[in-house]
This record gives sequence, C-alpha cells and structure tokens, in this order.
Amino acid sequence: MNTDLVFHPTAVTPSVRAAAKAQTPIVIWFTGLSGAGKSTIANGLEQALLGKSRHTFLLDGDNVRLGLCRDLGFSDQDREENIRRIAEVSKLFLDAGLITIASFISPFRQDRSIARDIIGRDSFIEVFIDAPLLECEKRDPKGLYKKARAGFIKNFTGIDSLYEEPLSPDIHIDTFKNNIEQSVQIILDHLEQRGL
Repeated sequence: MNTDLVFHPTAVTPSVRAAAKAQTPIVIWFTGLSGAGKSTIANGLEQALLGKSRHTFLLDGDNVRLGLCRDLGFSDQDREENIRRIAEVSKLFLDAGLITIASFISPFRQDRSIARDIIGRDSFIEVFIDAPLLECEKRDPKGLYKKARAGFIKNFTGIDSLYEEPLSPDIHIDTFKNNIEQSVQIILDHLEQRGL
C-alpha cells in the first residue's frame, strides 16, 4: 500500500446518504455453484426490494468480469483478486447508502471472510444458494459444465476447482427445495427480522 496516500473525508457522510434514502445500507452476498440459482434469485430480490421503494444495486459475477475484472482469469490468485475488487466496490455502494446484492460463486471461505472484513461484519449478509452439483450440471443454463467436462474450460468450480461451502451462512437456501419466490421471501424475512 502506498503510504503517501491519505483518505480525504467528505462533508456528505455514509450516514447522511443512508438517511437521505431512508434505509439501512447492507451488502447481501450470494455464494454458490454455477447453476445453483444465484443470479435468478438476486434479480428476484432486487425487484422485490424495488417494489418496497428500496434503493439497490445488483453486482453479478459475469457482468463484473466483462468490465472491472476482465483482466483476471480463473486461477486461485485471480479469483482472490476478483473477490477483493468486488468487496471494495460493494463497500463503496454501502457508503453510497445502497442495498447491494453481490452474486458471485466466490468459492473460497477465506476470500468470503476477507470480503466480510472489507465491507464490515455488521453490514455483510452471506447467503448460501445451495444446490447439489448434479442438479447444477443438469440445469447448466450456460452450458459451462458440459464444456468443463469436455476439457474446454479449466479451473471450473465444482469440476476441477474446489468450492468450499459456507460453514455458518447467515441464510441458507436450498434451491432444490425452494423456488424463486420462496427463496426471495426467505431473504426478505431475514432482513425484516434484522430490522433492515
């Protein structure tokens, strides 16, 4: 880190921005295998929150990799940097007073823990979108498992790269048992119980 850099405080603080939006900003971090339903549920959640006049922003894995993280591959080091960048962006959106939904495979527990530290433990809700690997392969909405099994994609999570399930997520949703609407409601109920 460059020691010549000094944080410049602003007159409009995060609490002022949150008050202007009449909401408590939070980061809702979705993790799970490709095909588990993260993006679909994240979209449903954002729509539901918008219907409640909440100010939101959705960060989706593929979309971020097409821009901010397009220089990164899928090695363990690149995955770590991908999650670090996303956590830093999520923190900026948190400071902007937004409810931020971050939908990323984020396969490693340590990286998710670092993201929680960057964002702030009280402002980070980890949502494990869970589905068995065989079900994710059956769904395979982008055809990625088929390509990975054929050897066209290397370091694919769940096939030749590890996915470490959360040990104690704030919310655990089994998409083999819960549909989109039920999954979204589980998250909304959790937010309400926390007064958010």
